[in-house]
Amino acid sequence: MRFTDKSIIVTGAGSGIGRAAALLFASEGGKVIVADKTEGADETAHLIAQAGGAAKAIRIDAGLEEDVIRTIALACDSFGGLDVMFANAGISGGMANLFDTDVALITEVLRVNLIGPFLAIKHAAPRIGERGKGAIVLTASVAGIRSGAGSPAYSASKAGVINLAAVSAQQLTGSNVRVNAICPGLTETGMTKPVFDYAREANKMDRVGRLNPLHRGAQPEELAKVALFLASDDASYVNGQAIAVDGGLSSSHPVTRQEYGKTAA
Repeated sequence: MRFTDKSIIVTGAGSGIGRAAALLFASEGGKVIVADKTEGADETAHLIAQAGGAAKAIRIDAGLEEDVIRTIALACDSFGGLDVMFANAGISGGMANLFDTDVALITEVLRVNLIGPFLAIKHAAPRIGERGKGAIVLTASVAGIRSGAGSPAYSASKAGVINLAAVSAQQLTGSNVRVNAICPGLTETGMTKPVFDYAREANKMDRVGRLNPLHRGAQPEELAKVALFLASDDASYVNGQAIAVDGGLSSSHPVTRQEYGKTAA
């Protein structure tokens, strides 16, 4: 019960990693503001309530400053302050290549994926600091580490999130507010649902995640557990870091791999 009576905000909590994290935070005693732009926020809050937890849903656009301010105010008014902000909301922006990406598309992706976390840190950090200590966790991506895992717009936005975590940790020196990021690899969420659905229908699930050493994609709970670790006192000396949770994908440059238990030709 690492989060007993802690006030927690999770954005993008209507599905995927955000929903899994909200449920886990609540199961460990946290009081959760479930924020999402869809009705999934209400569904997640209902699941928490059914399990005996405390949650309030709010519909927001995570890239709008007034919505972020409104969400933090709800947490403080409802639960007496703020201890943890998990800025998880994001969009993929599709898979357009560099030359097919217009300014409107990359602007929207950056607004949600990068400005959203910036706003979360800017407005949450002072309130968390009032509690004496706390944590901010951001969702970045392996696409932000190097090329090959997303479109130019998405990859650039997530690279920005990784840097934002490092810069923010430095600029919050002395506040006891830690800022870290998780970098998911291929994970079964609403964003990646078409990929997993196609693989199942075509009987090609063995090809999902085949480029990482574990030879599979991740489930949202596997990412959520790392986010909870970073938000908890278990990670009290982890700050300014971007943790890849990708089955080992980003541990190597592209190579022809030797399969486990097989002799190289």
